[in-house]
Amino acid sequence: MMAVTENKGGPLAELSAAGVAIWLDDLDRGRLRTGGLEALMHDKHVVGVTTNPTIFAKALEHGDEYDEQTRDLASRKVSIDEAVRSITTYDVRWAADVLRPAYDASNGADGRVSIEVDPRLARDTKNTVAEAKALWWLVDRENAFIKIPATLEGLPAITEALAAGISINVTLIFSLERYDAVAEAFLTGMEKAKENGHDLSKIESVASFFVSRVDTEVDKRLDKIGSDEAKALRGSAAIANARLAYQHYEKAFGSDRWKALAAAGAHPQRPLWASTGVKDPAFPDTRYVVELVAPGVVNTMPEATLDATADHGEIKGDTVTGGYEDAQAALDKLTAVGIDLDDVVKVLEDEGVDKFEVSWKQLLETVEKQLAGGAA
Repeated sequence: MMAVTENKGGPLAELSAAGVAIWLDDLDRGRLRTGGLEALMHDKHVVGVTTNPTIFAKALEHGDEYDEQTRDLASRKVSIDEAVRSITTYDVRWAADVLRPAYDASNGADGRVSIEVDPRLARDTKNTVAEAKALWWLVDRENAFIKIPATLEGLPAITEALAAGISINVTLIFSLERYDAVAEAFLTGMEKAKENGHDLSKIESVASFFVSRVDTEVDKRLDKIGSDEAKALRGSAAIANARLAYQHYEKAFGSDRWKALAAAGAHPQRPLWASTGVKDPAFPDTRYVVELVAPGVVNTMPEATLDATADHGEIKGDTVTGGYEDAQAALDKLTAVGIDLDDVVKVLEDEGVDKFEVSWKQLLETVEKQLAGGAA
């Protein structure tokens, strides 16, 4: 088995040394078959993987890596939903085995591979829990993460899944208020897990705070306002929002309530920066990496962002914890020019759920076509 990483220098080594776990926001079977994921662990300090319906839909549409499995599934005449579960959990299980050295080296914090609950269930607490349990059982790897969105209906599902001993990646977090609710759901879930007799040291969680989409939505509104004052604030929302989320993290995981769980073996729910690919070419392509460096966080990057950071990222140490006042001032300025931040995060959550539903339907349609071809 290839080593987790070499002691190579460069920006990614500096980022890792600063306490940021580097994860890849991508997965496909070709990368697994050719050893591409192992190479990223070895060369670029990658210690985790996140997936989502969009990533799987893209993987299924390109190449022939899935043809043999879809032919077998077609021969068995399985349903489309069952076929999707079989295909995606196969890749996640394989990736989890590849990442097992990172899992062992980090005492279970890293070496994780995330798989998302069917996004059509995002507003359905009961069935989200049932699907989370099914995916946990199907992947059957202790270094998996089941992704549950931080919708209002998702919050109690997060608690219940944690209480059942399932490690959870909470996704689609945009607002500080919702992040506080996610931390509460985590703490309650871990307390229940303890009551249920689970080993808390085996249950991990991350809270995925989405970054670039915040700038995309806010900047669109700033451009519509059109004043010089508004235009000067472009690109100021996402990093400020994420930095304040870290402040909220420090508060939640500095409490006596958390300390009691930590004494029982629990590990904190780490903040994870998601959506870190820069969408506006006016901004540096590494900004959502280098401006969000703090101890104990995860940054999951598309490969283009990973490569850009490796090539020319300027790691300046902790760029988060000393900037809370400036971050709050940035959000206050946005409010002053007419940006309704509460509406921004509501729109982003709704759009996030909708986009993943669209990708899921695209995935279902792709698998349906392949099943039809395999049965012919």
